[in-house]
Amino acid sequence: MHRYRFVLYRPLQFLPVLFGISLITFVLVRMIPGDPARVILGTKATPAAIAKIRTQYGLDEPIWLQYFYFLRNLAQGEMGKSILYKIDVLKLIVTRIEPTLMLVVTSVVLSVLIAVPMAAIAARRRGRLPDHAVRLVSTMGIGFPPFWLGLMLMILFSVKLDLLPVSGYGQGFGEKLAHLALPSLTVALSLSAVVTRSLRAAMVEGLKSDVATAARARGMPENVVFWRHVLPNALVPTINLLAVNTGWLIGGTVVVESVFALPGMGQLLVRAIFSRDYMVVQGVAMVFACATVLVNFLADIATVAADPRVKL
Repeated sequence: MHRYRFVLYRPLQFLPVLFGISLITFVLVRMIPGDPARVILGTKATPAAIAKIRTQYGLDEPIWLQYFYFLRNLAQGEMGKSILYKIDVLKLIVTRIEPTLMLVVTSVVLSVLIAVPMAAIAARRRGRLPDHAVRLVSTMGIGFPPFWLGLMLMILFSVKLDLLPVSGYGQGFGEKLAHLALPSLTVALSLSAVVTRSLRAAMVEGLKSDVATAARARGMPENVVFWRHVLPNALVPTINLLAVNTGWLIGGTVVVESVFALPGMGQLLVRAIFSRDYMVVQGVAMVFACATVLVNFLADIATVAADPRVKL
């Protein structure tokens, strides 16, 4: 029964977190130098035109009242109107969710497909050349900035080999996957480096565990011991690691979308910051915050499903 209570009450525990994020985002956005009205109208705009834009979007109100309106709109399922795009922020975000969601999903899948074999090779040959090679590669992967990795992959696969598109999103499903290949690989290479190190450590401990020893004593082959007992137990902390790195993953997509001109929420956020479009910045930040909270909630449930011994 306590598991059902967890599913019901855990989302309520995230409400103070979301409230804090909304307050911090609201304050930080308004600390960005520049006036949104002047940015939109240009340097030659008249004071009357600037005052009209500020009044139209409520920018002339006291900051505490602007925050109250922001919370009221959120409670009503609204996020205000974009100054730059002249449409509702929520509708604008909906049009940009698909590229970002596809990028995140493909990046996580690729990172797991890269990390599991590398971690398995390193753990089963601990202390030997393959183990040292995997640890060296994973350390280098953590140190490479995503934007640099993206540029190098772009030069190799798009400019030199002419195999993959360099920017955009495409139309059909196959074309979209082709456009996502390089951005996803860029994020996955960085994320898989972190996952590989954690997964290798968990596998090494699993190979020395009592469960593995008992399985060997029953005459079970080493390959069966590893894939049936060691790997499933090692995946439990990896689920939590992926959830913890959700914020980092979202930050990586913001950079990568800008590098590859992917029309997702990350590129929308960057453009909104430069144009001082407060409503869009606040809306995208809240969507990212809700996504991070949701992923951590699902990770808790997945952890319990993978290992019933875990207490909620």
